[in-house]
Amino acid sequence: MLGSLTQQQIDDLLFRNVTGRIGYHDGNRICIVPVSYAYNGKHVIVHSQEGTKITMMRKNPDVCFEVDELTDMSNWSSVIAWGSYEEITGERERYYAMKFLVSRLMHLAVSETARIPHMEGHDSAEIYKPEVIRSIVYRVNIEEKMGRFEKTIL
Repeated sequence: MLGSLTQQQIDDLLFRNVTGRIGYHDGNRICIVPVSYAYNGKHVIVHSQEGTKITMMRKNPDVCFEVDELTDMSNWSSVIAWGSYEEITGERERYYAMKFLVSRLMHLAVSETARIPHMEGHDSAEIYKPEVIRSIVYRVNIEEKMGRFEKTIL
């Protein structure tokens, strides 16, 4: 059976997961990359190092965000959201955004590219100091979202 997710099911799926894909473009090229994220009911909070992704989203802030849950090829759920990229630059807001993101991710093993610089060996107060966190912190301001599912009926 194919169907559409309710808004509550969409939010539940976004809250439950911490890995999604962000799609962005600069007018010439379209890119889709995986990111670690935290969802707060209104925004997707992400961090990244300076690079092509950030450069392209600064040029064109229109983005989409997608998350899947896949049991098998006939049992899955998927959410896509459209919105706008916004860097979080205020020191206080950046602190709380990173604190929220780290709280959602800290129980997971992270790769070298997802790791917050200098995180190991410091207490949690040290992690949130602005001079320690050098990545770009941003949010996707969600304007629209939809979800689909397929489920095998026994």
